[in-house]
Amino acid sequence: MFNESHSLKKRDFYLNKLIAFQDTEPVKVITGIRRCGKSSLMKLMIRHLRECGISDEQIIAMNFESMEYRPMDVKSFYNYVCEKKPADKKVYLFFDEVQRIAEWQDAINSFRVDFPCDIYITGSNAYLLSSEFATYLSGRYVEIKMLPLSFKEFIDFHGYTLTERKSPTGKTTKKISDSEGNIYDTEELFEAYLKFGGMPGIADVGLDTDKAMTLLDGIYSTVVMRDILEREKRRGQRQITDADLLRKIIMFLADNIGSNTSVTSIGNTLVNEGLLDSSRKTKPAVQTVQAYVGALLESYIFYEAKRYDIKGKEYLRTLGKFYIVDIGLRNFLMGLRDVDTGHILENIVYFELLRRGYDTAIGKIGNVEVDFIASNADEKIYYQVTQTMVSEQTRERELRPLMQIRDNYEKVILTMDKGLYNSVDGIKIVNIIDWLLD
Repeated sequence: MFNESHSLKKRDFYLNKLIAFQDTEPVKVITGIRRCGKSSLMKLMIRHLRECGISDEQIIAMNFESMEYRPMDVKSFYNYVCEKKPADKKVYLFFDEVQRIAEWQDAINSFRVDFPCDIYITGSNAYLLSSEFATYLSGRYVEIKMLPLSFKEFIDFHGYTLTERKSPTGKTTKKISDSEGNIYDTEELFEAYLKFGGMPGIADVGLDTDKAMTLLDGIYSTVVMRDILEREKRRGQRQITDADLLRKIIMFLADNIGSNTSVTSIGNTLVNEGLLDSSRKTKPAVQTVQAYVGALLESYIFYEAKRYDIKGKEYLRTLGKFYIVDIGLRNFLMGLRDVDTGHILENIVYFELLRRGYDTAIGKIGNVEVDFIASNADEKIYYQVTQTMVSEQTRERELRPLMQIRDNYEKVILTMDKGLYNSVDGIKIVNIIDWLLD
């Protein structure tokens, strides 16, 4: 059973998704970068089951990061569960980092067909949902994609309380208070979020730079060593072998979040810096870089946003953008120095749109670009993100792409400015902090 010695913080957004699929056939697969809260989400689900009257004997939880289960193969894994389960009751199975067991999918499929069960698994690498697993469970699993803390969750995890009040003029303002009653502006906590990011573990060490960077160092090292380099060994492949080159590519992507990037441009930069030999014929730079970038996407440290031609209504194959899953990790990699705040805000907005369930792409219309097209089954919204719109030149630059779009979908500019405008020609102007807390 998982250790629940420390208090669990609420992640209701994700927990409610799991509860919605409770006692249904699909295997619930929780994915996301290491240390983003997947294990805690499982514990929260176990707590929910107990509150619903499920007995402990009906719950089997195994964390395969533990040495207790390290000697297991798929057969002993299957036998262990069969010996533990009650004979005449439904069993709830929770398997954390199950991909550490070779051919684990055989056991999961057997559990499904051999006895009544409800299965929950986690994985820190998209290899978990590879073609092998999809073949075994085609149409029989649901993926819960977990991300680090949103700004709203960050406030809660660090012990602050968000309150709203109306001014005499009817305007709603938001304030943040701590347990001692001290009041903070939302901007103060947002600055901390921009610095430390949203990894839940930082709430345990506090907003201390040295401790936070040590924790982020551990997360980064674990992602690189376990979920990328070790993964290659488990797959029997040797494409990702150069840890130094992998770090160089990570640094390049972290430094260029929100910029149009291609695998070719990454390779060219690395070759120009002498990190890759462009004369190699058996493994050209573009193929090498493609393999390394693919591994970074599979480990959920970076996400890729494709470009979409708004007029042509088709996705483009070139010049997408990469975003890092957590700004704190970027600050660990790049150092706490003066940075491009505009691209950092863009990075935060991208992941907030993913949290809110939108398919998110980069928009192209003519020779200009819309930062994001966010769409789901019910709506489509166009977003521009900018630090400020105070100057006339910036206003014109941010408004121009949205004004060229002739459809009637909502158009929004997110900015750090407060109260500058409510809208311009039907385009909403919204403070980014208010939007994140909405």
